[in-house]
Amino acid sequence: MKRRTLLKAAGAAAAIGLTQRLYAFPNKPATVRWWYHFDDPKASPDGLIAEFEKANPTIRIHAQSIPWGGGSDYDTRLYTALIANHGPDTAMVKLRNLPQLVEMEVLLPIDQYLDGWPGKSDISDAIWKLHVAADGKHYYLPLQYITTYLYLRQDWFQKEGLQTPKTLSDFLTAARALTGTDRWGFGLRGDSGGVDFWCTFVIGGGAEFLKGELSTPAALAANQWYIDLYRKNKVCPPSSPTDGFLQTINNMKAGRTAMTIHHIGSANQLTQELGDSITAVPVPCGPAGKAWSTYGDGSNAIFANCVNPEAAWRWISYLSSAPANVAFNKLAGQMTVTTSGAKDWNLHPKRFVDATTQSLASARTLPLVEQTADFVRTVWPQTNQEELLGQAAPDDAMRKFEQIFFP
Repeated sequence: MKRRTLLKAAGAAAAIGLTQRLYAFPNKPATVRWWYHFDDPKASPDGLIAEFEKANPTIRIHAQSIPWGGGSDYDTRLYTALIANHGPDTAMVKLRNLPQLVEMEVLLPIDQYLDGWPGKSDISDAIWKLHVAADGKHYYLPLQYITTYLYLRQDWFQKEGLQTPKTLSDFLTAARALTGTDRWGFGLRGDSGGVDFWCTFVIGGGAEFLKGELSTPAALAANQWYIDLYRKNKVCPPSSPTDGFLQTINNMKAGRTAMTIHHIGSANQLTQELGDSITAVPVPCGPAGKAWSTYGDGSNAIFANCVNPEAAWRWISYLSSAPANVAFNKLAGQMTVTTSGAKDWNLHPKRFVDATTQSLASARTLPLVEQTADFVRTVWPQTNQEELLGQAAPDDAMRKFEQIFFP
């Protein structure tokens, strides 16, 4: 492939001798370039870096905060830097990018590091299973996790005599009842990152990421139902086709929407603004009793052109060990991956922690195939906006998605 060829040429020199130096830990000075992102731009890992460097005086961490931008901005910068051979030594990464990064041959396997790492047993087997690549190797070290759930204004539900929605039918009934003057029943995220909303309603509603299962009558009906939330039922703000994370969360905080989908990363800021009026529950089930909650990961990976992989491993394994992992996720606003750290988790109100853990029963990931990265980053946002604006037929969009994953 073109990217693979480019990267092989660019990274050949860096790859020489990689195996020989992989598992030694020399005490020579090293600088590790690490890319990261936080939802809160004011959050800083400086305290963790200082603590790590004090314990590892020969290693310096050069941390660079990269804007998330719904995921597409961060991904674009990372891919561009890696192709140009100017990427970081290690960076925060997402599972959806794993197949493409493996195909590009830019990742360093970490299995032999893991074999001797005492922190491995403090991360559950369920999380490790989700992080295995198609070739059976581990390239990602889990750092944090979330599951998506439904945020809702329980005070408005109580006032209208509505029950917590357990099915999509319940959801639509509630959304209609809670839509009024300058208020909408559901905050739809139509821009980057909104694929989690789409999966909740369309995959949970009858479609499936299997050959032929994105264009069945049930799949087409589920997608049409989703589009109709905006176009026909008008239970979403007019700005929905271009709304991203900030818009959907700010609408909840401002009392313009009654429900939206996100994860525990927004719990504290919503509680600060709305108090006990805001709560969270697992996403509703579709007609067949199936639900989709997106399992969202944050991991670190070491790249193949890293000059000091041993130093990079020390850094990322420190971040995934308790108590540093708890401290990191206090900054990130997500859940610790450590079993020991989760026992006394008090960084979010209990109702949001409960919604997170209850949603694990329906937690799934997008297909771990090469096509997924481009689907999430460009194809889905563009096509979704066209559907919502009436510029593309929903059935045609589903057939387009089918062709992308099953050409």
